[in-house]
Amino acid sequence: MQTTEEHLRALMIDGLNGDAKAHEALLRLLVPLLRGFYRRRLRGADDDVEDMVQETLIAVHTRRATYDRERPFTAWLYAVARYKMIDHLRRVGRLRPIEDYDEWLTATDFEASSIARLDVDDLLQGLPDKQARAIRATRIEGLSVAEAASMEGIGESDVKVSVHRGLKALMGRVQGALR
Repeated sequence: MQTTEEHLRALMIDGLNGDAKAHEALLRLLVPLLRGFYRRRLRGADDDVEDMVQETLIAVHTRRATYDRERPFTAWLYAVARYKMIDHLRRVGRLRPIEDYDEWLTATDFEASSIARLDVDDLLQGLPDKQARAIRATRIEGLSVAEAASMEGIGESDVKVSVHRGLKALMGRVQGALR
């Protein structure tokens, strides 16, 4: 079973609303996610990994009231995990050189894909449906223009135009947000 952002967020909100079983289920689902997160960052330190998982679960439990129900849960979770890891590394005196600090803290799997998926969904939501479907099919799912056209029951040139117009609109939105 794949743990999704929506499922974790729903369990967190149910737990905040007083559902003890949902809160317990959430904490159980977080164990493998946190183990993977820390194993990639604390190579060869299995005892440290288990300690960090436990510390983070305690922090999630004790600091759960700080979670903003309107925001993605995994972003909050991994922020808690990063702070716990930084505190741990300070305690044991194993600070990393500043040059690779950003790369080292960057998540490469669930966290990154969850946040990226949310960002892409938000961006595509502002486009006409036809453009969003064409971009998703060709640029995200990796279908060829011919495959996307066949799937949608439209011509290849229609897919190309939809992708071009959609990407142009997205670029305008992103550039406008940066100004």
